[in-house]
Amino acid sequence: MVLKVLAAAVNAVLPSKYYVHALISILVIVVVRAFARGRTTNRERDMHARVVLLTGGFTPLGLTLMQNLAQRGAHIIALSPKPVQDPEVEILINLLRSTTKNDQIFADECDLTSASSIRSFCSRFLTAKETRLDGIVFAHEYQQLGSIISRQDSAILTQERQNASVASFLILTLLLPVLLVAPAERDIRIINVVNPFYAAAAPSFSPTSKPPPSSPVFHQEGWRSLQMIVFTRHLQRVLDALPSGGQVPKTDDSTIHVVSDKVQKSNIVAVSVCPGLSRSDTIAPLLSAVRGQNQSIFGIVLYMLLQPFLRLLTKSTTSAIQSVLHVLFLPTPFKSNARQGTDAPEEVLKAGALYRECAVVNLRIRSPATADAADAQVPDDGELGGVHLGQAVWEGLEGALKEWEKVNPQGDEKAGCDDGPSVDTQGS
Repeated sequence: MVLKVLAAAVNAVLPSKYYVHALISILVIVVVRAFARGRTTNRERDMHARVVLLTGGFTPLGLTLMQNLAQRGAHIIALSPKPVQDPEVEILINLLRSTTKNDQIFADECDLTSASSIRSFCSRFLTAKETRLDGIVFAHEYQQLGSIISRQDSAILTQERQNASVASFLILTLLLPVLLVAPAERDIRIINVVNPFYAAAAPSFSPTSKPPPSSPVFHQEGWRSLQMIVFTRHLQRVLDALPSGGQVPKTDDSTIHVVSDKVQKSNIVAVSVCPGLSRSDTIAPLLSAVRGQNQSIFGIVLYMLLQPFLRLLTKSTTSAIQSVLHVLFLPTPFKSNARQGTDAPEEVLKAGALYRECAVVNLRIRSPATADAADAQVPDDGELGGVHLGQAVWEGLEGALKEWEKVNPQGDEKAGCDDGPSVDTQGS
């Protein structure tokens, strides 16, 4: 009797002649959802005793990444634009410590919109008792800048994008000496997390010709993303060309083997990672549906109404961080464990590459028309625009840094910055 009533109810809602259509629709939704979520990393790594410096740690993606790394035992230093005593920062750090049972999570004040604040943090870090770094993750440039809903000053947005990239460049410039003097056996990774619009700027990318302020927001964001992708590739060329870069670390033959010094010449590996389209870090800012002065009521309502489609077609932060975790967990060539009894080679991290969906992206970018391989200061591999494009991007960031520091002199550091608690003791 109960089954007859249930069958009658189902037939009233969905007649039997539509069963096939319903099944096909459900199958399509499941497939589209799986495709939109992207790949999940199949790697794992023990992060205990490894120190990771993280920018953008208090964005949705940054917090999710912190949680995942903390669960694996990593020692995390998250840079915050707010003082470490700020209730929001203190509550989040304490919450992460308690939920992950990892007390090695710290915040340090560093305003990435201020060159003096960056120099102040780096000075505190370099003069601390412990200066070990096993990884730097630049996640602050992933979050979308610019909206398609509310009108924002395009000149200000352009400056914010440039300052965000220059901030990454400045931190690397100041901390690179510490990385270079680290033991050759140490596996150090530099990861630039970029937004997913790089393809929009690839056909016409030129480091000397920025998109005009009137150009679409996707093109401007793509230009910023592509600039850091090219820079990261060139950074790896520079690291490999250093005198110590060709020295393969001495390792225990029973656990570690070297694939080839042509695959990896430096123990410092720099890669770019694109997490894809995230609801929280990409779509919400695009619709002005985030808290702040540019918040739009219309954008928030639209964001809520579009939730069924966004949950189907875009990623959660948990799905978005999978590619970042993948490049953190993949073994490097000289840290790759040999697979016993199998002919399948183990996947290793490709230095200088762009990763998306846990795989290398073969992105082609035009080289400068006047490029001459004979004039290259470092060997030209031809990847991501070649060495001349990389040098042009590097020089462009150097010039932008000089201009930035002219309007933000070192004497304008925040009061008390240098007297703040050290990286290893704050937030406890």
